[in-house]
Amino acid sequence: MAKTPARKNDSSANLGFEAKLWLAADKLRNNMDAAEYKHVVLGLIFLKYISDTFDEHHARLVAGSVAKSGDYEGANPEDKDEYLAANVFWVPVDARWAQIQSRAKLPSIGKDVDDAMVALERDNPRLKGALNKNYGRADLDKHRLGELIDLIGSIQLADVASRSKDLLGRVFEYFLTQFASAEGKNGGQFYTPSCVVRVLVEMLAPYKGRIYDPCCGSGGMFVQSEKFVEAHGGQLGDVSIYGQESNPTTRRLAIMNLALRGIEADFGVENADTFRRDLHPDLRADYVLANPPFNDSDWFRKDDDVRWQFGVPPKGNANFAWVQHFIHHLAPAGFAGFVLANGSMSSNQSGEGDIRQQLIEADLVDCMVALPGQLFYSTQIPVCLWFLTKNKAADAKRHFRERRKQTLFIDARKLGTLIDRVHRELTDADLQKIVTTYHAWRGDRVSHSPRAGEGRGEGATAYEDLAGFCKSATTAEIAGHGFVLTPGRYVGAEEVEDDGEPFTEKMPRLVAELHAQFAESAKLESAIRANLKGLGYGF
Repeated sequence: MAKTPARKNDSSANLGFEAKLWLAADKLRNNMDAAEYKHVVLGLIFLKYISDTFDEHHARLVAGSVAKSGDYEGANPEDKDEYLAANVFWVPVDARWAQIQSRAKLPSIGKDVDDAMVALERDNPRLKGALNKNYGRADLDKHRLGELIDLIGSIQLADVASRSKDLLGRVFEYFLTQFASAEGKNGGQFYTPSCVVRVLVEMLAPYKGRIYDPCCGSGGMFVQSEKFVEAHGGQLGDVSIYGQESNPTTRRLAIMNLALRGIEADFGVENADTFRRDLHPDLRADYVLANPPFNDSDWFRKDDDVRWQFGVPPKGNANFAWVQHFIHHLAPAGFAGFVLANGSMSSNQSGEGDIRQQLIEADLVDCMVALPGQLFYSTQIPVCLWFLTKNKAADAKRHFRERRKQTLFIDARKLGTLIDRVHRELTDADLQKIVTTYHAWRGDRVSHSPRAGEGRGEGATAYEDLAGFCKSATTAEIAGHGFVLTPGRYVGAEEVEDDGEPFTEKMPRLVAELHAQFAESAKLESAIRANLKGLGYGF
């Protein structure tokens, strides 16, 4: 399979600016819990972003007003409608960053920020209920708040090429990562590691259509989907975004995260539990991308729910409730890619094996990927990726080959690089190995490198099984394994290159080495016994 030069890991691909800013901001945290501080910092970054974007458009309107020519001839720079027409948030005078920063040293700065957030939500309905308005509380150190405002104020627009949404969007995304790490297990509730999101997005290749995530966290799946579309020559808006999130504070992060990049999304009217209240009941999505809670035992189940087409999921584990919810919302030719705990591939408890069997016999499972451990902040256990589709028939328009009654298994457990003692990342080379294998098997060609114009078409790499890594298995083969979907069952052992040593020489050498190891073990055991006997322990 074709290879391209690998970039550095996600963690080291940034320019260093974000890391320095994080270290400075984290020093100002003092004793505040990371979960609280997250909303303080990210809210201010968002305020800076929309104020910078406003100022940029304000300057255009002023220029048009003075020049009395061009696109903004006769424009009124203080007319709210001029901004709404350009898809720019209207920022009232007292909420503009220059005004906020000028008051950063005053004891009233907390209330000033709260008032700014209230005014922004009042004048921009898309932001209703999304902003943190708790800066004036007594336990928030106002001196440190002022210092944080000055720090964020140091992020300047260098030129048009580095517009605020790019620079501040990167800072926002980097800070989300760092807060997820700081919060540990709880961080997984709002953040999916970017390398995992990239695998999902680049395998599904959502060029156009409706994208849905019913447990969207801070919206990372949507951001990466839009990045993918733009990187491959598409336009912002080629995809329609639909999301739902039960946690109200996490939902606010998602709204800010997307608004930061000018991405419009339908998150429903409010936060809501997807199983209790589906906010998009009639949606049939072209792509479902999700990272639902692992092995969730605290979930609401209605036994006669229309979504349980393949069996009623157990009350003690929501894994197959999520799977069936995704399938329920898929369009006839749609694809779903999502993260689940490894147990979902083999569990036979409480009817889960029967549900999985029905999914396989219905020919919905397109690909299974086993990932290495330590990728997530919320858990160190390894997880897997499921890829489902309702239609595996050949599709000339999308260059898909005939795949009915076939499933691809990828064992990626040996991939990834440790970035610290407890966290691992997939490198660009790892990601490409997984992604190109899937697209070669599927029959299309989709490059994950950001070069506009590359995509589906002729010249697709021919797929081949690779022992120890990937295997295309038939439904009959899967049935022979008891409908277990663990890739290791199918890919076999990696082939070891023959070193050319004759068998008649190799076997005596291996036997001699084994005897030597036993002899060393015996000596060690004898020494340990002697030492213990000297300490008064008898045998």
